Amino acid sequence: SVFRTLWQAKFPIRRLQPVSAFRGSDDASMAADNTSGFNCRFVSGARRWSQHAYGEAIDVNPVENPYVQGARVRPPAGRAFRDRDHLRAGMAVSGGVLVRAFAAAGWQWGGRWAGSPDYQHFSTTGR
Repeated sequence: SVFRTLWQAKFPIRRLQPVSAFRGSDDASMAADNTSGFNCRFVSGARRWSQHAYGEAIDVNPVENPYVQGARVRPPAGRAFRDRDHLRAGMAVSGGVLVRAFAAAGWQWGGRWAGSPDYQHFSTTGR
């Protein structure tokens, strides 16, 4: 239902390939601006499974929606999209179609995380 809503709204999804096309590398998938779901990997910087490992999280357009940890931005090309007030196609923003579509399905957005927003991240658990 989420992707049907996005399709009908003509929301651009830059790339949508299994992470196996990137040999399981989250960094390579993000650098390619790949929207991805299931990926058996740890949480960034931790030794516990990510919600992606359980199929309970999706990252959408990682370049347009980077993960920001202080001065570190993942993927690096996402630096151009740190300014969330300068809206461009493919971005997840509060009140935008992407965030609303996932919220309607009961999923939570990582762009609301205090301190280290993960604009690309949507999950069933809020983690």
